[in-house]
Amino acid sequence: MQTDLYRHKGMRRALVKQLREKGIRDERVLAAIEAVPRHFFFEGAFLEQAYEDKAFPIGEGQTISQPYTVAFQSELLKLKPTDKVLEIGTGSGYQCSVLLQITPHVYTIEYNRPLYEKAKRFFKAHHLHPHTFHGDGSEGLPGYGPYDKIIVTAGAPGIPKSLVKQLKPDGILVIPVGDEKSQKMLRITRTGENDFTKEEFSNFKFVPLLGKSGWDAGV
Repeated sequence: MQTDLYRHKGMRRALVKQLREKGIRDERVLAAIEAVPRHFFFEGAFLEQAYEDKAFPIGEGQTISQPYTVAFQSELLKLKPTDKVLEIGTGSGYQCSVLLQITPHVYTIEYNRPLYEKAKRFFKAHHLHPHTFHGDGSEGLPGYGPYDKIIVTAGAPGIPKSLVKQLKPDGILVIPVGDEKSQKMLRITRTGENDFTKEEFSNFKFVPLLGKSGWDAGV
C-alpha cells in the first residue's frame, strides 16, 4: 500500500500555491487538489514528476491531466457538495478523486477497458466509491441522469447533444472542443428546456474523445 508522507503533503501545498498563482480561486477545488495524493497514480520511480504541474502518460495512449487543467475544469463546474456529477473519461481516476473530495455523487465512465479496470481497482484499494462504468462516454449515462454537472476530460469535435440533454435545469457541462491538436474549453449552462448559454475559455490539448459523438473509433 502506498503511503502519503509529510514530504508528499508539502509537495502538494507547493502545487496548490502554484495553482493560486495561475489564477485558481475556488477554495473547494484547491482543498481537493491538496487532499488527493497525486503520487498514488504514478509508479514509484516517477515520484518527482507527480507534483509538477504537467500531464504524464498513464499507458493505453492516455495521460493523467496536468493539475492546472484538473483545477481549471473543476472550478468551471462551480461544484457544490450536493451536486450529482457525470465524468466522461475516468482515465487514471485522478480527476474523479478530486471531484469526490467535493461531492460523493460522482458517476464516471471510461471507454478504454484496461484503464477502466485499473481505475476500479484503484478506487477499491483507496476506499473511494464513485459509480464506475465502462462504455461510450460520448453518449453519457442517460439511465442515471439528469446531472447537475458534466465534465468531459477528452477533446471532442463538437458538443454532444446527448450530453446537454442530460443536464438538469441550470446544470453545467464543461467540455474541450476543437480538432485533435487543440481544443477550446467551453462551459455550457442549461437555462431552459431547449435553451443554453455557451462561454469560451482558454485553449488546451486533450486526448481525443472516442465514441459515437466523439472521434471515430469504429463504434
